[in-house]
Amino acid sequence: MNEIKIFSPATVANVSCGYDVLGFCLDTKGDEMVVRKTKEKGVTITKIVGADLPFETEKNVAGVAALAILEAAKADFGVEIEIYKNIKPGSGVGSSSASASGAVFAINEILGKTFDKQQLTLFGMKGEAVASGVEHADNVAPGLFGGFTLVKSVDPLKIVELPTPSELYATVIHPQIEIKTSEARGILPVKIELSSAIKQWANVGSFISGLYTNDYDLIADSLHDYIVEPHRSQLIPHFKEIRIASLNAGALGCGISGSGPSIFSLSKGSDIANKVANAMKEVYSKTDIKFDIYVTKINTDGVRIINK
Repeated sequence: MNEIKIFSPATVANVSCGYDVLGFCLDTKGDEMVVRKTKEKGVTITKIVGADLPFETEKNVAGVAALAILEAAKADFGVEIEIYKNIKPGSGVGSSSASASGAVFAINEILGKTFDKQQLTLFGMKGEAVASGVEHADNVAPGLFGGFTLVKSVDPLKIVELPTPSELYATVIHPQIEIKTSEARGILPVKIELSSAIKQWANVGSFISGLYTNDYDLIADSLHDYIVEPHRSQLIPHFKEIRIASLNAGALGCGISGSGPSIFSLSKGSDIANKVANAMKEVYSKTDIKFDIYVTKINTDGVRIINK
């Protein structure tokens, strides 16, 4: 294989109760990338459409991730990468991770599937660090594995695949403001109350149990963030109104996607998910803030090949 075109999906990280450990993969929102094998070693970014991103390999998320996998494989070739961004950088639905996971997935296909998804996640994390300053996996992992994932540990890396209830839908609204991941991390407290931590890890456990048992009531009861959301929600205009409107429309839960500003809701069934979308629209339609909104099933496949 000398060339491959892939779809690299958007992802939601944290999922309210699971800061830095939980994530899930979206189905209808994502980037496209073309990766082409070259005789000359190294990585060259030849085209970027849809976003103002650096072409310098060492400054580009996809470039750094690509270098990591090529080096690990001791490849005797290089690659050219074209990036077609449909996920706006800083939107909170894994724009940087889509570039990183897409690059390593495509190169692994060219290599003949040398590495497993766990190893690909590790390479993708190298790229993520360019954008956020931290090697975190809660976006890269669901992008590569699909569905819901749990980051059991980072050192050593251990990703746990979680089941996806068949009727679970996501509604995501993206207010057209930018929140950098590094800045959103900077406002978080260094220390937290033990009582808050207890409630938080209880929610993580019960949320995962709800996924395994298809218990939508338990999922709803678990989608509460006592540690991160109280701080980060201050950066997102009208977050509380969006949350209240979503729950009143029947959503199981509502929270900040990644570091924001996107806000996600999970619902049982597409009908409720669309009602939630209309409720969200009503809130932001009364403001001067432009926004995008979409309803999607959970993508259980992750990055996929368009053609090769």
